[in-house]
Amino acid sequence: MTWKWEPRGEPTAGLIWAVSLGAVLFAMTLTGVLFAMFGVAPLPAFVTLIERTILDTRGLSEVVRRAIPLMLAGIGLTLAFRARFWNIGAEGQILIGAVAASGVALFSGLPPLLLVPTMLLSGFLAGALWGLGPALLKVRLGVNEIITTLMLNYVAIYVVRWLVNGPWKGQSMVGFAYSDMFDSAAWIPTLGTTRLHWPTLLLAVLAAIFVTWLLARTRFGFEVRMMGESPEAARYAGVDFFRTTLILVLVSAGAAGLAGVGEVAGIHHRLVDPASLSIGYGYTAIIVALLARRNPLAAIVTALFLGWVAASGDVMQVALRLPSQITGVTQGLVLLSVIGAEPLLRYKLVRVPSTKRALPAEEGS
Repeated sequence: MTWKWEPRGEPTAGLIWAVSLGAVLFAMTLTGVLFAMFGVAPLPAFVTLIERTILDTRGLSEVVRRAIPLMLAGIGLTLAFRARFWNIGAEGQILIGAVAASGVALFSGLPPLLLVPTMLLSGFLAGALWGLGPALLKVRLGVNEIITTLMLNYVAIYVVRWLVNGPWKGQSMVGFAYSDMFDSAAWIPTLGTTRLHWPTLLLAVLAAIFVTWLLARTRFGFEVRMMGESPEAARYAGVDFFRTTLILVLVSAGAAGLAGVGEVAGIHHRLVDPASLSIGYGYTAIIVALLARRNPLAAIVTALFLGWVAASGDVMQVALRLPSQITGVTQGLVLLSVIGAEPLLRYKLVRVPSTKRALPAEEGS
């Protein structure tokens, strides 16, 4: 008997979850090996991480708090990736959303009741417009969106740095760059004494439900899915690539902009340096979307998992005395494992009976 790979049909939901879970477990096993290389026993280390994050009230709130921007940006990316628009610019869209919300909080002079809603709206619109340029370049000129969205991340970083070190520099700034503190009316409320800004969490869950409905129940969602599964068939069916791409990018980038609003209005209460504001949420959101297999509801689960990885980074440094880079390595291992497991969803290993060749003597008889 011999074995060979054969294409499989549409993978079932159970198979997708099983393969994704297997990829995560494989990545966690490699992380355990990494712990051992630093002289830390893997099993007790994972027990410590779980005790100080999931089983601890404040630690759990930090897990969810870290997951909120990953949810918003990741949910938006699931929509873009469904149409094979590879938006790598969520990091910049988060930063620009934070800039727009900060401008409203610092300079608008709006009544207190209108401040937070206007900040959320402006953050969404700013993020959406930041993604509009790459979308236009792709559909009109065929420019690769990976390059344009990635480059705009660096533009956004320097815009924020210029603002906090220049025209928006805080009067009390000492050391790290930041703007003046927002008025308390521009703060998004948090849960108890934690830093968990629950309205943004609720917004993320509603966004997941909305995008799921959009993809499954609307003509627009059908066009997005067709563009991703068979672009030629989509063109033959008369799908307007220009209109559909612009709409999906506006929604995708706008969701990332909302994540930026949550960070400045719910956590920092001022505009801060990009390294403190986003800490790579936009790039981690790519892993969220890929691990969720471009499913908006599944992105909630994967965002919580990667939020746990991010929150565990602090525990690794303090309790386990491991370098901070371990968090990034773990995220990279998850991404590589997910990509490496992708063929298991498209192919299956089957047994093929081996054909016994006749010997030369038998052939001559």
